[in-house]
Amino acid sequence: MRLGSVTSTQDVARELPVGSIVVADHQSAGRGRLDRRWEAPPGTALLVSFVLERNPLLSLAAGVAAAQACGPSVRLKWPNDLLVGERKLGGILVETTADRAICGIGINLTSAPEGAAMLGQPRDAVLDRLTEAMEEWVGAPPEQILSRWRELSATLGRRVRIDVGSKSTEGLAEDVGPKGELIVDGFTFVAGSVTHLED
Repeated sequence: MRLGSVTSTQDVARELPVGSIVVADHQSAGRGRLDRRWEAPPGTALLVSFVLERNPLLSLAAGVAAAQACGPSVRLKWPNDLLVGERKLGGILVETTADRAICGIGINLTSAPEGAAMLGQPRDAVLDRLTEAMEEWVGAPPEQILSRWRELSATLGRRVRIDVGSKSTEGLAEDVGPKGELIVDGFTFVAGSVTHLED
């Protein structure tokens, strides 16, 4: 389903059956994780939501698929950002209902906020590759998803600060666990906002 302007592709997708895909030119109320605003001028970004079966590794699988669709320069920052170098190229938002998951992906194509990255590739070509890659990775075995995510990770092996609510923890990002949780200095985090620190 291709639309012009919507509040958010996530809002439209929530009412649709599993297997649906919603693409929009513009979002008036696009959002990322933790209700952060996601803004892009009309026609300058890939804004897409996939309606899928629930899967605890969906956010990581979608990250792998998006990195594959964007090209070899793209790396993944836990839990859900696409990076080129240290600059954010895009993000992933997974929202679940009782019987499905809505996976939203936003990628800057021809415009980017200050300090962010853009891909500079045509939307339809990126969307075609992304749709194909999502089919491949969403159904992949968990260990395969985790293994590929580790290879693409910009977070593992680095010193990070992870903020959960008002609490901050600094340490070495060592690995991801079986459900995609981040392990920092032996402690497990299932959610949080990560900052990569200078080594």
